[in-house]
Amino acid sequence: MTEGLRERKKREMRRRLSDTAAQLFLRHGFDAFRVADVAEACGVSEKTVFNYFPTKESLVLDQLETTMSALRTGLADASVPPVRAALRILGAELTAITGGVAASGDPVSAIAGYRRFGELLAATPSLRAYQSDTMDRFVTVAAQLLAERIGSHPDDPEPQIAAAALLGLWRVQFQSLRRHLATTSDPGELHDEVTADVHRAARLIENGLTSAWPS
Repeated sequence: MTEGLRERKKREMRRRLSDTAAQLFLRHGFDAFRVADVAEACGVSEKTVFNYFPTKESLVLDQLETTMSALRTGLADASVPPVRAALRILGAELTAITGGVAASGDPVSAIAGYRRFGELLAATPSLRAYQSDTMDRFVTVAAQLLAERIGSHPDDPEPQIAAAALLGLWRVQFQSLRRHLATTSDPGELHDEVTADVHRAARLIENGLTSAWPS
């Protein structure tokens, strides 16, 4: 379906607001900037910002909603195994990061910005809480979609543990990014190292815990 002009403008405004918030977050920290500052920088009203983002936390961590949309689409496709669907989404998200670093013209500064973002996120309780709550929503949605694929209830053990395991791959990617961002400024190397970590975790999901911890 072709994106209409109205939808494109809304998407561009959402991206502009989120990017501006991220810049202010990196510059001042979470508590020191206001939603009104984002509105002023983008030439819109504060009400307009809240029309796109219900909370300040969602404004800074907008990528999580993109992940939610991708999860709904990817896991609903019964022709794609769940682990493969998750890896596709994670791969696209990682490529967006490393591709942006490579295209920045200054990979060292770009990676320093990602390091700073991760440090500020870890140091901001409200953002960590929002991230945790959102991951819980991801698990709930994933369990519903996986249950539909096998004709079970979302609260049954199988979709619950499968959903939790799949969403654990996002934690692996996040932690791997933090670890490797501290040691490399090469976007290609970063992509390869993080991908390898995520695929190791995915193989464990596919093969079971006994493949790593035999009884």
